[in-house]
Amino acid sequence: MTVFENIKQTFKQGNTLIRLIYINVALFVIVKLLFIILQLFNNNSGSIILSYLAMPAEPVQLLHRFWTPLTYMFLHEGIFHILFNMLALFWFGKLFLLFFSEKQLVGLYISGGLIAALFYALAFNVFPYFSGVLPYSILLGASGSIMAIIVAAAVRSPNMEMQLLLLGRVKLKYIAIVSVLASFFGLTSNNGGGELAHLGGALAGYLFVVSLRQGTDITKGLNRILDAVSNLFKPKKLKVKQNPNRPNRPMSDAEYNATKARKIAEIDRILDKIKTSGYQSLSAEEKKQLFDQGNKK
Repeated sequence: MTVFENIKQTFKQGNTLIRLIYINVALFVIVKLLFIILQLFNNNSGSIILSYLAMPAEPVQLLHRFWTPLTYMFLHEGIFHILFNMLALFWFGKLFLLFFSEKQLVGLYISGGLIAALFYALAFNVFPYFSGVLPYSILLGASGSIMAIIVAAAVRSPNMEMQLLLLGRVKLKYIAIVSVLASFFGLTSNNGGGELAHLGGALAGYLFVVSLRQGTDITKGLNRILDAVSNLFKPKKLKVKQNPNRPNRPMSDAEYNATKARKIAEIDRILDKIKTSGYQSLSAEEKKQLFDQGNKK
């Protein structure tokens, strides 16, 4: 089995969490390969590819690249960017799946990413602090979606502990609180857009669990859309219809004996009914069955 066949098989057999990681890694590798190849030919178009997948904050650019609120959450710039994001997605995604379904994981990943994108776009267009960088600011990365998953797991089971390097066992609620506070305090840093996305994702994770407790799954509608899109690419199952002019195949011995036993049991029931209630109590169908059985003898 080749490496690509092994990857393909793992993708098919893996759960939704593994597939999300594979999609992120695959897109990262493809974009990086294109970028390197173009650079080898002294072509600087690689940055154009990135800009068409990352999400701009400027409204006119966003209008012309309306697909980017979805594509940005699968896009990463550097090796450490995707490495730490995928590790976090794996660790906290496994915790999330202890309480919720795989469909809800995908639904929250995407809806959390969309709300994160909304936070980013609104803040950059509302607060004057970001006006200077608005025309050339872009958002990329899965961290907003991952923050939604972290907060959802923490709200669902706040006292569950997670083993962290150098820190030991830490409760999920403290991990979530520190993550949210760190993003809030970083709003005026060089990565203010990313921190805004984190806060949007955190809100999505919180709303997901709170709404679910009230009987509403906010990922349900999105999952229906995803299922409909997925079904478009699935091969249609062949429908086999029985030819009415073609005689039925002979029954096997087991099928014949089972059918015979059912008929005998039905006749016995009719005879018992005659004993208890008389022949006149039989229905027309029961009389017909008794008559047909008598003609066979």
